[in-house]
Amino acid sequence: MGFVAEPDEWAPLVERFADGHYGSLRGQVRTHVIGEHLRAHLSPPPAELVDVGGGAGNQSIPLARLGYQVTIVDPSPAMLQRAADRLAAEPPEVSRNVRLVTGDAETASEVLGGQRFAGVLCHGVIMYVADPGPFTAALAALAAPGGIVSLVAKNARCLAARPALEGRWAEALAAFDPATRQVNGLGLDTRADTVDGLTELLAQAGVRPLAWYGVRLFTDGWTPAQPSAGTSPPVDTVFAVELEASRRDPYRQLSRLFHLVGQRA
Repeated sequence: MGFVAEPDEWAPLVERFADGHYGSLRGQVRTHVIGEHLRAHLSPPPAELVDVGGGAGNQSIPLARLGYQVTIVDPSPAMLQRAADRLAAEPPEVSRNVRLVTGDAETASEVLGGQRFAGVLCHGVIMYVADPGPFTAALAALAAPGGIVSLVAKNARCLAARPALEGRWAEALAAFDPATRQVNGLGLDTRADTVDGLTELLAQAGVRPLAWYGVRLFTDGWTPAQPSAGTSPPVDTVFAVELEASRRDPYRQLSRLFHLVGQRA
């Protein structure tokens, strides 16, 4: 299967992001914590889900293994090709559960023929969007009545934490309020949000809040060069610690990302 479109700004980043970041301990923590909370809110399989900006399928393919019917919508042909390559290595009963579509949040409803879903996932994408208002409205429009909207964003409340812990003190000082932008580990400029701000935008689009969680607190400083799963410390214990932190105050408030879950009216 081939995906062709120009230009594809994510093509040079596929290895670093889809494999390097998600393969690191902190990337695995992100997938684990989001997945645990997400499954607690989703309807059981074979519910139909759409993963907007789902890229190489890091979050979606595990859901397909559980029997969910997943559509990955992404503007990057290179990311979708990586997802296709991964699906080729899965058993047929998994690969047939995933559909790959070129598009973004604003075009998804059109390219999917107006289809609505029991779950709309958009994890770590809104940070690259200039205006979150139309973006959240487009996500809400993809949800069926009673459907779940799952949104992961960068936490604007603690942008100073990572540069401070890495000894970049001038950058940390500049990251205190009212800062909302920061260059991430991929070298890309990103925008941060608050739980209250995105909750209000989703409410305006007809999505009522159900819960929110922190994502990645203690392992945020880990990089692909550092130990991954299967090495010390025991990864199951790390997952358990991060999962507890994700749902407790004040820990969740200090996490690098936050996971907001709502339900379409």
